[in-house]
Amino acid sequence: MTDLLVLGGSGRTGIHVLREAAARGHRVRALVRNPDTVRAPAGVGLVRGTPANIDDIREAARGTEAVISVLSNARASDNPWARPVSPPGFMTTAARDTLAVMDEQDIHRIVLASTQGAGDDWAHLNPVAKAFIKASNIKAGFADHDGVDRTVRASHADWTLARAVALSDRPAGGRVKAAERGTGRPAPRISRADFAGFLIDAVEKDAWIRRAPLVWNSRG
Repeated sequence: MTDLLVLGGSGRTGIHVLREAAARGHRVRALVRNPDTVRAPAGVGLVRGTPANIDDIREAARGTEAVISVLSNARASDNPWARPVSPPGFMTTAARDTLAVMDEQDIHRIVLASTQGAGDDWAHLNPVAKAFIKASNIKAGFADHDGVDRTVRASHADWTLARAVALSDRPAGGRVKAAERGTGRPAPRISRADFAGFLIDAVEKDAWIRRAPLVWNSRG
């Protein structure tokens, strides 16, 4: 049982993290802008605030042992190509401030949801994918993921950057695979529920520390 702080718990992946962590018996606290709108499971503590404010992170983190961040950039709609509405560098700033709070409060473990193509994984994307990203609204999100990648790698924390392939809303229950580039051939999708389970597994098992695996549902 771990005292967990979840950032981004009101999002489409984050809500799965809250449910699964609570179901496994962890003590869970989530920093959310409006607790009244979050359908969190019983026992999850909702702290009103925003990861854009370091004082809110400080208050939410007090007494916790590990952080799971599933923050993402807000868009004008759920369409992945929709116009971004979060401030530039939102995730990078939140990661920087979270790591600072972790240092202050002697919290060592953080697992962050990242994406295929972030950081040094960009070199492995095919030219068509790169061109599409550069020409679309999702380039802002990729730039922010790159900032998070650099910020986390420069820290002293026991970090994991879990790089999801394309996320789907299928139910949990698929076989989850993870590997660093060159040691596995990823399938194209992972369900949000299964990805949430992987993030919690990484905390529970102290797995993938200071590594950045791709994560996917295996075929069949």
